[in-house]
Amino acid sequence: MKKTEFEKIINFAIGNEIEAQEFYSQAAEKVKSPQLKDMFNGFAEDEKNHEKLLKGYLKKGPDKMHFKESFDANFAASVDKPKLSVSMHPADALALAMKSEEEAMDFYTYVADLSNDSGEQKVFKELAEMERGHKLKMEKAFKNVTFSADWGM
Repeated sequence: MKKTEFEKIINFAIGNEIEAQEFYSQAAEKVKSPQLKDMFNGFAEDEKNHEKLLKGYLKKGPDKMHFKESFDANFAASVDKPKLSVSMHPADALALAMKSEEEAMDFYTYVADLSNDSGEQKVFKELAEMERGHKLKMEKAFKNVTFSADWGM
């Protein structure tokens, strides 16, 4: 894999993790429900750990990774998506967060499939599973929470 392709993929993933961290941290500050506060703070910490892991891969460089030579990272799938924000209507913010987690899950699954190394595949599949867990918890919160009471509006 070319260094520029590798850097684009990893930087794209890092950017998504940072955006998710910011959203979850802000959401934790805004919600009144202790359960939602804990959930959002936990998500923010998970995303921070993902960012650190990815920065480690970026520092390692493509020569130490085992990706297939050529692929389509499909960056266009997230173009024109509004930035996740707690100032959005709560239902819209949670819906967008669910979609973002789903996209992250799909992205990490795709990156795992690009690797020829079982260890790297395992790491990216684990990232995908963590994002799947976030998505499922977000769906449950979306379904069960009264937004106006818990979101502080």
